[in-house]
This record gives sequence, structure tokens and C-alpha cells, in this order.
Amino acid sequence: MSPNNSSNNLVAPNSRGALEQLKYEVAQELGITLSPDGYNGNKTSYENGSIGGYITKRLVTLAEQQLAGQFK
Repeated sequence: MSPNNSSNNLVAPNSRGALEQLKYEVAQELGITLSPDGYNGNKTSYENGSIGGYITKRLVTLAEQQLAGQFK
């Protein structure tokens, strides 16, 4: 289980590292500092939601690009 005790299960468990890296990249772009120990309970709902929203947006964009490349 991940350090944050999330109940979410990844379809591709080997992607966990890439998703963690993406989380830190998005947080940095938004000017939000994440704790290196994984505890982010001191962040507001808005900050955590913003990070999750931007991650989702970026993942959807990547998937759209991959799908578009398949149908050229």
C-alpha cells in the first residue's frame, strides 16, 4: 500500500512512481509545497483538489494525444 494509505488501486501498479513524480511537478507548477514524508493533511482542500484536478487534466490530455496518434 502507498505511504498515504490510499484505498485507490492502480490498474498499472508499476506507474506509481511516475504518478508520484507528476504530483510533485504539478504542485511545484501551482506553487504548492508538498511534504517529503507524504503527509499533506496540513494543506487546504482547495490546494489538494487543485493538484488532483491538474493531474487528471494532464492525464486526459496525454491519453487524447495517444489515441489521436493511433488513428492518423
